[in-house]
Amino acid sequence: MLSHFRLTAALLVAVFAGLTSPAIAADGYGDLTGRIVFDGDVPKLLPKVKKDNTALKLPACCAIKDTANDSLVINPKNKGVQHVFVYLKKVSKSAIHPALKKSKDPEVVFDQKECVFKPHTLIVRTDQQVVVKSGDDVPHNTHTYPVLNQGENFIVAPNDRMGIKMPKFVSKEPLPMQVKCDIHAWMAAYWLVIDHPYAAITDADGRFTIEKLPAGDYEFVVWQERVGYLNKALKATIKDKAKTDLGDVKAPADKFEVKADEKE
Repeated sequence: MLSHFRLTAALLVAVFAGLTSPAIAADGYGDLTGRIVFDGDVPKLLPKVKKDNTALKLPACCAIKDTANDSLVINPKNKGVQHVFVYLKKVSKSAIHPALKKSKDPEVVFDQKECVFKPHTLIVRTDQQVVVKSGDDVPHNTHTYPVLNQGENFIVAPNDRMGIKMPKFVSKEPLPMQVKCDIHAWMAAYWLVIDHPYAAITDADGRFTIEKLPAGDYEFVVWQERVGYLNKALKATIKDKAKTDLGDVKAPADKFEVKADEKE
């Protein structure tokens, strides 16, 4: 009799726990979109490296054309700022949309061509593995600078299209981390290592989209490499089966330090 009572009680607890579990996500899911816009006169930056810079003794594959300064990329037509990270610092794993609990792609590719990292900005989930490749005729070096994970520092052979598979990250990073090539000092990129799917990088028009967010009120981090935090708490309310459009989110020009010798 007692065992029957315990079994019944256990079943009731399980049922009520299931009804109240955030995994059910009773409020549903929605999307977020917006655009990061440079608020001020758009500076035109000098290239990081000129192709005719004989002082650097550039290898042929690096001297094909000027190397643009990708630390601040602004669309002159609409002032959209590219390569800005927009993300949630944390979210309950049980609240993640079922379709996003696991990354669609188990691997992400980090490439280099004409002595430029491609892509310049990258989101890496902790269930993904980075494969570092090269399309250049010279060796490159990939040097990561994480805070919580172990740093990596290795040589990538010329024209390595199979790539080097890096160890998976053990935990998320508090901020986007820098990745550099010690052989070619101007080569730099930024990776956001995160343990959930709710992050985006702005495109060439400054636009970003984050899909299937659990309905609710949020504060998003907006981060750009020259500034750091553009906004530590960009507020947004997500509603079920709806797209929340934040419109143009202004990035004040005075937050970006652009030195006189960087301008054309």
